[in-house]
Amino acid sequence: MSLKVLFALIVLSLVGAGFYHAYKPLPQGISHNGDVLPLSGAVMLVDATYHHNDGSETRDHEIFDEILRLIGQARYFVLVDMFLFNSSSPADVEHRHLSEQLTEALINRKAEQPELEIVVISDPLNTLYGGSVSPWFQALLQAGIPVTETNLRPLRDSNPAWSAIWRLCCQWFGNNPEGGWLPNALGTQPVTIRSYLALPNFKANHRKVLVTDEGETLRALVTSANPHDGSSRHSNTAISFTGPAVTDVLKSERAVLALSGQTNPTLVRLISAANTSQPADQYAAGRIAIKTESAILDSALQMISSAQRESRLDLAFFYLSHREIVAALLDAHKRGVQVRVLLDANNEAFGHKKSGIPNRQVALELHKAGIPVRWCNTFGEQCHSKLLTLRPLAGSTQLLLGSANFTRRNLDDLNLETDVWVSVSPDSEVAKKAVDFFERQWQSGPGSDPVMSLPYERWADDSMLRYWRYRLMEATGLSTF
Repeated sequence: MSLKVLFALIVLSLVGAGFYHAYKPLPQGISHNGDVLPLSGAVMLVDATYHHNDGSETRDHEIFDEILRLIGQARYFVLVDMFLFNSSSPADVEHRHLSEQLTEALINRKAEQPELEIVVISDPLNTLYGGSVSPWFQALLQAGIPVTETNLRPLRDSNPAWSAIWRLCCQWFGNNPEGGWLPNALGTQPVTIRSYLALPNFKANHRKVLVTDEGETLRALVTSANPHDGSSRHSNTAISFTGPAVTDVLKSERAVLALSGQTNPTLVRLISAANTSQPADQYAAGRIAIKTESAILDSALQMISSAQRESRLDLAFFYLSHREIVAALLDAHKRGVQVRVLLDANNEAFGHKKSGIPNRQVALELHKAGIPVRWCNTFGEQCHSKLLTLRPLAGSTQLLLGSANFTRRNLDDLNLETDVWVSVSPDSEVAKKAVDFFERQWQSGPGSDPVMSLPYERWADDSMLRYWRYRLMEATGLSTF
């Protein structure tokens, strides 16, 4: 066989693998578009870090306090599905030890309630794709609590330019936590080169979900927050709820377990035993629907496109880059919708400087169109919430929140994500707290104490080179956002 023919076969194999794995059928149960169901027992939770004019910092963080409380009262079932579950953090700032606290809460409750069924699911990034050992996962396993590191291979490839090569040359080698010799970005244990070969696949189980029993019912909590020490100062949002929508959360989590060849009899039994019958006034407290993967995109576009003149659309996001979302926001602004966008400046992550891509480039586009943009005032932490709010002139307030950034990777059936869509009265505690979370940051600019947001000009970036770099990265998947 000539070298030309061999080269052509290799190229054809790479192109074929890249195309197939970018567009192959989704695993069963992924991209869950939950039915609209009655909302019960809803509680809005927020985390915020405040920077005062005297240089001090205070924190108002509710989410993991509630997660730990719910675990501490569980009697027969706990499910935790969390993306970042490790203790890595910059050394120069005090962080809350969330990974240790979550681990201890699960172990202690299992010791108190030996019959308690606990399901822990996480992302293989926490062991650098099998190249190291997580002390937290090991502690859980030693306490009899199984941990599933999600098998990401059945998912579509978000970076086919690299993943096609990786699937043909590298995925077959597995990994070895005992054979490391390279620095570990998430810990002290050295890792293998195979860990770093897996990293540019740029896909993840990015969900942040908790389900526990609470009294005679089940309660779910969906959030943007991770049990990650370096993330403990981030601003985040969460909503917890009871009722039939919890069963939808369990169904979506059953699909994640199936990706890794796992099942859980208790989870299956809880789904089968669910009673979804409701009284006539079932929607009195509001409506809710569980959305995962591209169903989140569909919900976001529906909310934005349905907004009428003088309605308010407010976004508070860590990453905003999805082209369909950007186009929909520009169209809404042209219709007379009052759009406001609060973004992280993408200037720092865990002690490392960042380029500002993609938020500053999208902000430039929105700013030129006349859409008000402000930046969260951060000092090492991130504006990590993912919250879309629609407030019409009359009628219910709609919220969309959870794990998903508004990016191609998060919304186009590439990562695993979980969001919650809710529709509630503007006078409800859920709506008022969500609106206050946004308004307080938006209104507390320079001259306030604390200063929670900064004007667009503070982090404005007019570079067309970086703008088109963002567009290329978003389109190809050659990015971490």
